[in-house]
Amino acid sequence: MSARLPRIGITLGDVAGVGPETVAGALATPEIRRICNPVVFGHPEIFRRAAKLVGVPVELVEVDSPEELSVDAESAPCINPSDDSLLSVPPGQVDARAGGAAYDSLIAAIRAAQNGTIDAIVTAPLNKLALHRAGHDYPGHTEILKHECGVPECAMMLYLPPGEIVASPRGLGVAHVTLHTSLASVPSLLSAAAVSDTTRLIDRFMRRVGCESPRIGVCALNPHAGEGGLFGDEESRVIAPAVETCRKEAIQAAGPFPADTLLKRAVEGEFDGVCAMYHDQGHIALKLLAFHQAVNVTLGLPIIRTSPTQGTAFDIAWQGKADPTGMIEAIRVAVQLAEGRMTGEPGT
Repeated sequence: MSARLPRIGITLGDVAGVGPETVAGALATPEIRRICNPVVFGHPEIFRRAAKLVGVPVELVEVDSPEELSVDAESAPCINPSDDSLLSVPPGQVDARAGGAAYDSLIAAIRAAQNGTIDAIVTAPLNKLALHRAGHDYPGHTEILKHECGVPECAMMLYLPPGEIVASPRGLGVAHVTLHTSLASVPSLLSAAAVSDTTRLIDRFMRRVGCESPRIGVCALNPHAGEGGLFGDEESRVIAPAVETCRKEAIQAAGPFPADTLLKRAVEGEFDGVCAMYHDQGHIALKLLAFHQAVNVTLGLPIIRTSPTQGTAFDIAWQGKADPTGMIEAIRVAVQLAEGRMTGEPGT
């Protein structure tokens, strides 16, 4: 065990969405205050409004650095990179000010994680159109993190912690070879190197959460795994060679398997991890199973980042309807990963 609680940086995300409400709800949960010291990145007045709306007694104290304040049961430090123009952003609407503030809060949290001021980042959702209107040409969080951390490759994983939903005792991790791109562009973006890189990241992460020898199923791209080339040759030309490369490295990879049956087999405990070829191939199954329990983890970074799987949910934002379960789960996983790193285990 570490001598101190992990310090977890939590961004408010796009303030026109449900992020502030879910953060407030999570920080009012007694378990969260027992397992970590939270540091909020965002405008404190936005957080106070959200806390009042959902009726939770959490107070922030604005500081320049989280080291300036010892976190207690009543208050948490808040680092605010935004100006007060953010306070007039209307709920539930795309607004460049909200996109810019979400970006600025994320960058501040990344810098704090890079210099060791915080031990992990948990991000509330941002709106990609608002991000673009603010002049930041990124598809989402993952690509910003990749750029700011200077890594050549990273991957998004949806991780479902162990419980009643999946049979694997260490949970189930599903990572994606391609991510925020059009479906039409996926075949041209697939390569044996990309598939094997993603499979290695899955293996590394599942070992981090206690799986000694992860069993990883690799999805086919085409229906019925291409049916012997009848529906496409990516399985034989790209995916199978990647699986073989990983097996030569003593990674327990198998496939390619049809995605519709592979995900079922994984949930039932045959696999600990799944390598999906594109965003919806992995997301749909995991979100249908456990929309609020699954956690997004960015693999391949030198820092730890998790997030809930839901988006900004403009349709219910600032109505007191947001469910904080996903944020709570994301904080739990961030704490687990941070504790491992603080005690000397390798990174994600």
